[in-house]
Amino acid sequence: MIVINILSVSALTRYIKSILESDTTLRDVMVRGEISNFKRHYSGHCYFTLKDSDSTLKAVMFRGRAQFLKFEPHDGLKVIAGGNISLFERDGQYQLYVQQLIPEGMGELSLAFAQLRDKLAAEGLFDEIRKKELPFLPSRVGIVTSPTGAAIRDIVTVAKRRYPRVQLMLYPVQVQGPDSPEQVARGIRLLNQSDKVDVIIVGRGGGSIEELWSFNDEKVVRAIAASSIPVVSAVGHQTDYTLADFVADRRAATPSQAAELVVPDVKELTKYIITLSNSLETNVLNMVASRRYRLEACLSSRVFQQPELILTDKRQLLDGYIQIMQDSLRKTLLTKRHQFHLAAEKMAMLNPLAVLERGYSIVRTYDKHLIRRTGEVVPGERLEIVLTDGTIRVEVLESDGSVDDAKKADC
Repeated sequence: MIVINILSVSALTRYIKSILESDTTLRDVMVRGEISNFKRHYSGHCYFTLKDSDSTLKAVMFRGRAQFLKFEPHDGLKVIAGGNISLFERDGQYQLYVQQLIPEGMGELSLAFAQLRDKLAAEGLFDEIRKKELPFLPSRVGIVTSPTGAAIRDIVTVAKRRYPRVQLMLYPVQVQGPDSPEQVARGIRLLNQSDKVDVIIVGRGGGSIEELWSFNDEKVVRAIAASSIPVVSAVGHQTDYTLADFVADRRAATPSQAAELVVPDVKELTKYIITLSNSLETNVLNMVASRRYRLEACLSSRVFQQPELILTDKRQLLDGYIQIMQDSLRKTLLTKRHQFHLAAEKMAMLNPLAVLERGYSIVRTYDKHLIRRTGEVVPGERLEIVLTDGTIRVEVLESDGSVDDAKKADC
């Protein structure tokens, strides 16, 4: 008799899961693939698929590991994922439980640097227009760095040598490690709130990219961008840049150079002031000499020596101008008078009363309509005849169109 062992779905799933988890090869495996369908859940867990040209593999990275990622995974990114293979019992599907995620072809920190740089640049945090000018002669300088590192010693040495009276205010922080970014950002904020410093130096000595990473942290970069006090980034590296360098108002390659940028050299200032004083004295003396020469020239001029001669000349010029004006006015009056007589003669010739004086008259109707031809009147019509000394009212007896005087109408 054959005994058949019938398993439930859950039992079979658990059995397969135990086989997968007992396999030493699958317990610690590295998988190369391209990320697709990436999703960061509100819980902090990351779900995605790894794929190549032939296959796909479900993967999950829980919050406990994902929170330490320096970069942001995204679809299309080629990565190497390390972890263990197990079975998700609810779906009966095996998947990779990721413990480590490394970008392929680019280091994790390099990718994180590039992603955050592009993000902050798009927000305008690195724009030159946001940069503030450093104070010319600060009385108090805030320093955010380690109290035991070489950076603070270099800054103090250089600053006190250049300007012994400058006051230095240290806000001690860790410059590397997981707590460093928050401490550096808090130091910048508190120095701004205290309003006791004129400029802030933020930095540390040199180191590897991992040791300098606090100054690529988004918290630090945004704290520098939000500072109302000018900030100098002084991370001790000559060739590479941190994001703090991009956002700061000035970048110094070393802490010593930062102190030189912030604190003026009092000896050089003294020399400069002496030079300005000498230049000012020379310019004043030259200006006084120039003004004295001009004053002496004015006093020796004819205006001051013989002012009556100037009045004589001006009086003669005035007489000449008056004569010219009178001649011009006389000529204008003669011309206008002649034009007036000509116009009066023309008006006299055109005056209808002058025509009437020669024996002519004007015939018109009672409503003042002029009669020019015999055909314009009819017998019995009443007319007015205007003479030089008055008006005669008549009645037409007969109208004759001939030009013979004997046949003209009797009135």
